[in-house]
Amino acid sequence: MTAENHILIVEDDLAIRTLLRSILELANFTVSEAESRIDAIEKLRRSPDISVVILDLGLPPKQNAITEGIAMLKAIHNDILPVKVIVLTGQDQEAAALEAIREGAFDFLSKPASAESILHAMRRAILFLQKERELGKEGITRIAINAQMGEGLKGVRTDAEERLVRHILKETGFNVYQSAKRLGIKRENIYYFLKKFGIQRED
Repeated sequence: MTAENHILIVEDDLAIRTLLRSILELANFTVSEAESRIDAIEKLRRSPDISVVILDLGLPPKQNAITEGIAMLKAIHNDILPVKVIVLTGQDQEAAALEAIREGAFDFLSKPASAESILHAMRRAILFLQKERELGKEGITRIAINAQMGEGLKGVRTDAEERLVRHILKETGFNVYQSAKRLGIKRENIYYFLKKFGIQRED
C-alpha cells in the first residue's frame, strides 16, 4: 500500500457510493466518503494523504445542476490541494466536461462508468501525481492557470505570479523568509505580493 492509494468519493447517491467503494477496495485502495462539497473539503483539509477525488458534479443542495461540483473544483484549485480529480456525472456531458476541465479536473467519466474505466482513470491519475511529486523534489513546481487569450500576456503573468506565491507560501507554512529564499526575491517583495493579491495566513 502506498501513500497515493487514499481515494475520496464525493457522491450523494448511497448506492453509487457503495458500488464505487467496493470497486476501489477490491483493488486495494483506501476509501473515504463525502456526501457534499462542504464535507468533502473538510475531509481533504484533514487528510493530506488523499491523492485522488472521484467527484459527482450534481451534489446537494442542487443535485440537478453542476454548480456544487464546479464550486468543489474551484475550492481545490484555490486551496492548492495536491489531488487529482476524476469527475463522474450523469449531467449534460458536453457542458459538464468543458466546465470541469476548465476548473482543473484531471479526467471525466460519464455515468454509468465501468469498473475497468474507473480503475484505469485512477491509475493514470496516481501516475501523474507521482511524477509531479518527483519533479517537486527536483525543485520544479507545476502551476495550473486559466488564461483568457483576449486578455493578453499581462493577465497570464499576474495569475501565474499569484498561483506561484500562494503555492510557495503554503509549502513553507507561510514563512516569509523561506518563501523569499525559494523564489529568489527579497522579503519586501513577498510583502508586496501579499498586499497585491490580498493573501492572508488563513488562505
